[in-house]
Amino acid sequence: MHPSPLYRWDDDSALEFVAEMAFAHVFAQVPAGPRVAHVPLLAEGRKLRFHLANANALTPHLGGMTALASVAGPNAYVSPNWYVKRTRVPTWLYVAVECEGPVRALGNDELVDLLDASAATYETRAAQDWTRAKMDPAKFAAMCRAITGFELTVETIRATRKLSQDSDAADTAGVIAHVPDDVAALVRAQ
Repeated sequence: MHPSPLYRWDDDSALEFVAEMAFAHVFAQVPAGPRVAHVPLLAEGRKLRFHLANANALTPHLGGMTALASVAGPNAYVSPNWYVKRTRVPTWLYVAVECEGPVRALGNDELVDLLDASAATYETRAAQDWTRAKMDPAKFAAMCRAITGFELTVETIRATRKLSQDSDAADTAGVIAHVPDDVAALVRAQ
């Protein structure tokens, strides 16, 4: 993550961001080399729960390992032309969190709980009402046999919010005028 303390943020806010974004890249070293899985997740405090297909290269190795979950948010390129002061170089604004910790495989009941909780959380966000009760139980059971649930216990958080904190009001206004709305909103909130 960015080395400047100017861009760091507190663990609780970083974990709230992880829960809001709900999608991570989970990295781990397996015998064949480093691997990454792209996963939706549920973040509850310092517990990140997710599932992988059994065919995923990480699945047979992840339980009992230490892994890194990386969550990225909105980002944008910044041209020096957008600054009032012409002494700047190109840069990038971004929000990102790395969560590191041990991973354990979930049992079947815990996996079903994860799937139910995921559906309840994300169906609500999508203004929908799907539950597994709408699914053939045999098909649901077969799908559960094809995946493995995991829980990463976050021991270390590294979080960066690089959002023009080092710029004065005039330069910040120039950046806000040019970056996408989602990034501009984050810069304004600083």
